[in-house]
Amino acid sequence: QVQLVESGGGSVQAGGSLRLSCAASGFTYGTYCMGWFRQVLGKEREGVGCTDTLGSTNYVNSVKGRFTISKDNAENTLYLQMNSLKPEDTAMYYCAAKSGGCGIWYWGTFPYWGQGTQVTVSS
Repeated sequence: QVQLVESGGGSVQAGGSLRLSCAASGFTYGTYCMGWFRQVLGKEREGVGCTDTLGSTNYVNSVKGRFTISKDNAENTLYLQMNSLKPEDTAMYYCAAKSGGCGIWYWGTFPYWGQGTQVTVSS
């Protein structure tokens, strides 16, 4: 079955960087849209960015120019490089997958999710 396992979260000071990883298994990795989402307790899950089968990416405006999504198809691994981190980036970060193109990448359209990894940015 589809499995997604995130890693790389942690605590960092504002202005710092982190790289999250998402190891995927159980599906044909290159044919899926892969996304990163985040959620603060008590708030709705928010899309951070996604990458489609051709490697095109989309990002939420608040992370454009700071975050970069990449993937290693040979290793079935998705990455989220986060630079210039801000306290408002503090959240639980999730990796998600859905078959086919990304289209409207609202979190409700993704059936497969990892367990999440916590990112905490202090001022």
